[in-house]
Amino acid sequence: MQRRHMLSALAAVSFVPGMSLAQEARPLRIIVPFPPGGATDITARSLQESLARILKQPVVLENRGGAGGSIGMAEVARASADGLTLGVATLSTHGVNPAVYNKLPYDPIKDFVGVTEIVKAPGVVVVNPAVLPVKDLAELVSYLKANPGKVAYATPGNGTIGHMWGELFKRSAGVSMVHIPYRGAGPAINDVLAGQVGVYFDQVASSLPHIKAGKLRALAVSWPVRLEVLPDVPTYAAVGYKQANEPSWFGMVAPAGTPAAAIDRIQQAVAQALKEPAVRERLAGQGLYPSGTTSKEFTEQIAREIEKMKGVAAYAKVVLD
Repeated sequence: MQRRHMLSALAAVSFVPGMSLAQEARPLRIIVPFPPGGATDITARSLQESLARILKQPVVLENRGGAGGSIGMAEVARASADGLTLGVATLSTHGVNPAVYNKLPYDPIKDFVGVTEIVKAPGVVVVNPAVLPVKDLAELVSYLKANPGKVAYATPGNGTIGHMWGELFKRSAGVSMVHIPYRGAGPAINDVLAGQVGVYFDQVASSLPHIKAGKLRALAVSWPVRLEVLPDVPTYAAVGYKQANEPSWFGMVAPAGTPAAAIDRIQQAVAQALKEPAVRERLAGQGLYPSGTTSKEFTEQIAREIEKMKGVAAYAKVVLD
C-alpha cells in the first residue's frame, strides 16, 4: 500500500505543468520565423546551448521563414499549449505585420502569451558613399530637402521593419524619398552595396560587417546612447530626430493557454542564459543587447508596439493584403 501511494505521488508530480519529468525529456521546439543567418536566427542560436543546459532538455530550432514571419508565427499559434513549442517574435511579426496587413494567419494578441523580450536590436541608417557622399545625417537631410523625391531607399519589402524605419525618418526629418521594396534583405542590401540604391534602413547586426569594411557609411543609430560597436555614430535623437530613435527587438512567445508555470520556467531560463558572459559577448558582437523582461512586461510591450506601428502605417498609407 505504501509503495502504491509513493508511485501515485510520483505520477502526480510528473504532470505538474512546466515542471514534469516527462516534459524535461522531450525537446523544446523553438520556431524562428525567418531564414537562417539573420539577426533573429543569430539571437535564437546564441541561446540554444545555454537553454538546453539550464532546462535539462534538448532545444531544437526550426526556421520557418516566409511572408514577413507570418508563416512561422501561424505555426506557433496552432501548436499545442504544452510549454514545448515557442516562437521568436519580432517587431515585424508582433508590431509591423498587425499594423499593415488586412489579414494575418494569426492574432498577435489573442493567439500568444509573451514569455520575455530577449534582446533589443538597434537600427541604423546607412548610405553607399560612392552614391551619396554625405558625411553625416545633417548632410543627408540637407541633400534630400534640396532634391525631394530624387533619392531612393531600399528595404526588404513593403511593410517590413526597414520600410517602417524609413517612414519614421521621413516623418521625423520632413523629407521625401522613394521607397524601393525588394524581395528580402539579401537582394536589398546587395543593390545598395552595388550602388543601385543609395540609402538603406537596417538592423545594426546585419549591416555591421559592411560598415566595418568601409562599403557602407553609418549616419545614425536608433538607440538611447552611442553603441560600443559604432562609437563614432550618433543616435537619431542626439542629432534632432527623436521620433526616428526606435530600436527593434526580438522576444519569445508561446501559444495562448500555455500554463503559467511553463512560461515562468522558460522566462527564468532565458534570463539566466542572458547573464552568461559567453552569451552576452556573442550577442554584443552582433550589435544585439540582452533584455530578459517578465512575461507581463513583454505582453504589454507587444500591445504598445502594435498601436505605435499603426500610426506609422497610417502616415505612410501602407496597407497590404
